[in-house]
Amino acid sequence: MPKEDLHIKQAAALVVKLEGNSLFSSGNISGAASKYSEALALCPMRSKKERVVLYSNRAQCHLLLQQPLAAISDATRALCLHNPLNRHAKSLWRRAQAYDMLGLAKESLLDAILFINECSQSNDPDLSLRQNKVPDYAERLVKKQMRAAWLFREAAIKLGGVHCDGDAGDIYGHETDDSEWETASESDIGNDGRDEMGDDDDDSEWKNEDERKDKYDKPSIKVLEP
Repeated sequence: MPKEDLHIKQAAALVVKLEGNSLFSSGNISGAASKYSEALALCPMRSKKERVVLYSNRAQCHLLLQQPLAAISDATRALCLHNPLNRHAKSLWRRAQAYDMLGLAKESLLDAILFINECSQSNDPDLSLRQNKVPDYAERLVKKQMRAAWLFREAAIKLGGVHCDGDAGDIYGHETDDSEWETASESDIGNDGRDEMGDDDDDSEWKNEDERKDKYDKPSIKVLEP
């Protein structure tokens, strides 16, 4: 592809992506997903960094539209295109949520742990762990999936964190009430957790969402930068 044509396609894809961000910000999640699809069709295949952002953005739309399989597909594509491979923190977190929606505890747990690991190594102030503290929302997901998968149960018993004279609901100490579990699209995202649209070079920003109460039924709308 001639260099001039490449720049034209990149610019066109950027314009459409910004339209998608605007629709997302206004609450039109389906419209935003369509715009991200349109941008992907325009975006040159060699523009991998931008395609990572578009796939990850669309994955977030699929999450809010309660389409976990589509979210997993797009998040996985973003992870495959990312350099280094499989280390795009936001896509890892979105895929962890999608696996959680499908009840795939081990898969969700693995992505959540990888997400925390990426946060610990990130130079992005929005992603880096403050004072080496694991984000509360990520910690809750890890604990939830460990309980669901019964991983490390024997070690937890030895450490006194498991009460096994009841049923499986008493596993892993005191935080066994799943009703307290919130996803990354909920209240503590704004300050500690991060689940925004796009990547470091994207046109979006994480905002506080204390008004969101439901897990997936009410899509959480982020305010995007122009």
